Amino acid sequence: MTYWYLGVREVIEAVRGLQPHAKIILGGVYATLCSRHAASLGPDQVISGLDLKPLDLPLSDGLPFWEGVDAEVGVLKITEGCPFRCTYCSVPVVYPNFSARPLEASIEELRHLARLGARHVAFYDDALLFKADRILLPFLERVVREDFNFSFHTPNALNARFITPEIARLMVRAGFKTFYLGFESNAYTWQRKTGGKVYSEEFTDAVRALREAGAGSITAYIIIGHPDSDHQDMEASIRFAAEQGARVMLSEFAPIPGTPDGDACRKFTDLDEPLNLNKTAFTLRALGEERVNRLKALTRELNEVCERPPALAAAPLALVPLKRGTISA
Repeated sequence: MTYWYLGVREVIEAVRGLQPHAKIILGGVYATLCSRHAASLGPDQVISGLDLKPLDLPLSDGLPFWEGVDAEVGVLKITEGCPFRCTYCSVPVVYPNFSARPLEASIEELRHLARLGARHVAFYDDALLFKADRILLPFLERVVREDFNFSFHTPNALNARFITPEIARLMVRAGFKTFYLGFESNAYTWQRKTGGKVYSEEFTDAVRALREAGAGSITAYIIIGHPDSDHQDMEASIRFAAEQGARVMLSEFAPIPGTPDGDACRKFTDLDEPLNLNKTAFTLRALGEERVNRLKALTRELNEVCERPPALAAAPLALVPLKRGTISA
């Protein structure tokens, strides 16, 4: 992450001390979003973006080195990039184009994780459901056919717009256990202004399709700390997601350089210092500790209501009060 650059600097200093003649090349998200700052740390070369040709090194298309870690949990991506251009998101900057990985490569990596004893696999795709008929559905059909014994998870969030009853049923059948949906706000004007990724009706339909398919855990991400919070209706958005039967998880806004919403925050903070991109710190400064804690308290209370047995959760969620006071994150 951009605001972890102090650790990168320590690594560079350690390598310089141990191997003074080694060539140090710095790439990744931090080097892409903050390339000038990354160069100031003293690497020999900064690779911004996905083009690795400047390295002039042979690149392998082989399997990731999962043997080097505890492979009980693996990570998989079957696509790269996202076709949407949400105004708060870094994906279009880091991955400017959407593309699919070859099906056989994805299946072989799953086989490799299975051989190593992995039980859980998290998908880190930014648009896992896009063009599902050509990408995800063939992948899931192979997963079902080969009878992989995985529990799949989607922490990077799914676009609710693309969840159909067919997709929901096949995902559950293939072993998906947790479904995270990027909802962000139920305010139509805010949804449209920030890219129109998903609208409230589409979110409602997606949750219903997942429930009917037998999905277990459904969670909705709601952004807090966005510079246009006044039009986002955060409290109403939290309540709306909970009323549909989804757990709510608050996602703190980070002002990312190169994005419209991030650059709009330059009047609030110095984006040339990556420490100011820390999402928790920025959100606290933007909303204030009391307001952030009140929203967290409301979220916790609504989640507790949603998780009660049906007979105990009959009271309308709108009646849950927005309490004052503080609560830990």
